[in-house]
Amino acid sequence: MTRIVIADDHAVVRRGLRQVLDTEPGFDVVAEAGNVDDARRYVRGHHPDVLVLDLNMPGGSSLPHIPAIRAESPDTQIVVLTMQNEPAYAREALSAGALGYVLKDAAEEELVEAIKRAAVGDTYLNPRLGARVAAEPPPGPPDGLSERELEVLRLIALGYTNAEIGEQLHLSVRTVETHRAHIQQKLALSTRSDLVRYALQHRLVET
Repeated sequence: MTRIVIADDHAVVRRGLRQVLDTEPGFDVVAEAGNVDDARRYVRGHHPDVLVLDLNMPGGSSLPHIPAIRAESPDTQIVVLTMQNEPAYAREALSAGALGYVLKDAAEEELVEAIKRAAVGDTYLNPRLGARVAAEPPPGPPDGLSERELEVLRLIALGYTNAEIGEQLHLSVRTVETHRAHIQQKLALSTRSDLVRYALQHRLVET
């Protein structure tokens, strides 16, 4: 079963979402939250597979809370469900650690698909919004990565091992490990999947 927490400040929206998700085989909605504090409490208590999170919650945007939620429950993936259809919001949500970004005016099947993908560690971006994101000039890496670190990051994202990266760039494995450590420190990322997601979001590799 995919265990889900729903977080939206409108009770009617939560009720509608629950009705949709309860009819999906393999889904189990374990809690509903009307604000970010409750969402974080339920995530800590239930450790669900997926948190469906509205961006506009009482007290302001829930975007800044995404990294903390991921830290508190690393196995809980986040699908953002929002009216915000600007590419900048999608980029920020994915960069913060969300795996899915779904617009509230999209078909119900889209949310179901996003949850299914997130539950297995895959990303989902609303297709219309994804086209707009792709059409915009990509933001460069904002975290002070050097050209060599960019090269190492690209090869990590392509699936190369440290030894293979060393062969490609004519570096020792120890040097590659040092570059990788610096990259992770600068980006505040700890896993290979986080690095891959960063590379994809910043279009450092072709998809």
